[in-house]
Amino acid sequence: MRKKLLSAILASAMVLGCLAGCGSSNTATPEADTKEAEVTTSEQGKVLNIYCWNDEFKTRLENLYPGYEVVDATNGKIGDVEVKWNITPSDDNAYQNNLDETLLKQADAAADDKVDLFLLEADYAVKYVDTEYTMPVADLGITEEDTANQYQYTKDIVTDSNGTLKGLSWQGCPGVLIYNREAAKEVLGTDDPAKVQESVKDWDTFLATAATMKDKGYKMVSSVNDIYRVFSDNVTSKWVEDGKINIDANIMKWVEVSKQMVDAGETDTFELWSDDWNKGFYPDGKVFCYFGPAWLIDFCMAADVEGSIANLGGWGATEGPQAFSWGGTWITAAAGTDNADLVKDIMLKLTCDESIMTEIVKQYNDFVNNKPAMEAMAADTEYKSAVLGGQNALAMFCNGADASSKEFLSAYDQACTEEIQNNMKAYFDGTASMEDALAGFEKAVLEKHPDLKAE
Repeated sequence: MRKKLLSAILASAMVLGCLAGCGSSNTATPEADTKEAEVTTSEQGKVLNIYCWNDEFKTRLENLYPGYEVVDATNGKIGDVEVKWNITPSDDNAYQNNLDETLLKQADAAADDKVDLFLLEADYAVKYVDTEYTMPVADLGITEEDTANQYQYTKDIVTDSNGTLKGLSWQGCPGVLIYNREAAKEVLGTDDPAKVQESVKDWDTFLATAATMKDKGYKMVSSVNDIYRVFSDNVTSKWVEDGKINIDANIMKWVEVSKQMVDAGETDTFELWSDDWNKGFYPDGKVFCYFGPAWLIDFCMAADVEGSIANLGGWGATEGPQAFSWGGTWITAAAGTDNADLVKDIMLKLTCDESIMTEIVKQYNDFVNNKPAMEAMAADTEYKSAVLGGQNALAMFCNGADASSKEFLSAYDQACTEEIQNNMKAYFDGTASMEDALAGFEKAVLEKHPDLKAE
């Protein structure tokens, strides 16, 4: 019965936008070139099959895992083990569909074809960790002492309903409010992070500042969806309770605030990642702020495009109204892997080794999942973010990571998150009543999850 249920869960994959990372450098470090793999590969399988949706993890493993040898774009070697990368983009749910189909065949697959390691994103992590397809990290020999320096919320996301830890991440993804320095100086009279924070310290103050920004020709945020993650990360209940769809009071607060801002002309209803949403990355876009983690700042705000605010070092960071986190990538071991020792060593090196974690910060500007590493970098006067005009905002991220909680995750988060945004747009735009928009939301979620009932 449970096997049937697990298969049903995996078969109900849903669409996910690409949230974690966007492209990376491929420059190897001397350490990776000179060290040999510290794993006994003779007792391992011959092939390590890794499933992921982009090259973010791939570049870090290639450049920072001791002894990794690049063969070509989709193949590598660690000692005598061949590494095969199966990279399927997340668009139209392709990654999860591919992974689900493969995992359902895992038990009968030939040793060299079995999935050994695969990656998960926060919105659908529970879907996998609460099944028998993922191995407990304890079964790999990874201890609580090994992960003691990781931020608790990153472990909560990949802990199953029995309290068993099923994966590890090298990332922490606490968010901040990312503001346009020129707009801040023009409207608020300063771009100093501490002083800007006084204008966005809570939602009432944020909305008052939004009115001021509008009077000066700026949208407060590009879209209502920019503030969604702040509200959804501060809920006090799950999206599904006792088999019924549940809309938390803080989600309804997002609806209320969003409608107020749209009606006042202080924001729009653009989809995240759309061309209209991206316009605020440039001075002529006239957007005061976005909300996001380190990966949004460094990889998704057009930092490499001449004339963008990021390219000019024109953004600043401050805490904003509430702490939140968004996204991230987790490494999980597939049940049935014949490379358990190697998977264990990859997890330990890439998520627990402080020196490697520090190098990830320096090479990729990631906020890493290691408290000592991040606290040291936050205090490092030499570390500066070019996108943030030379600001070192890591102390803010550290505070946000400590404050983040994932107590109310469920296996239905992805569908509910997508559909509440999709269906409330009509209400925000004035083409549907709130009641009709909420009914559309429930209908869409029930189509994806027919096992549920309406609220």
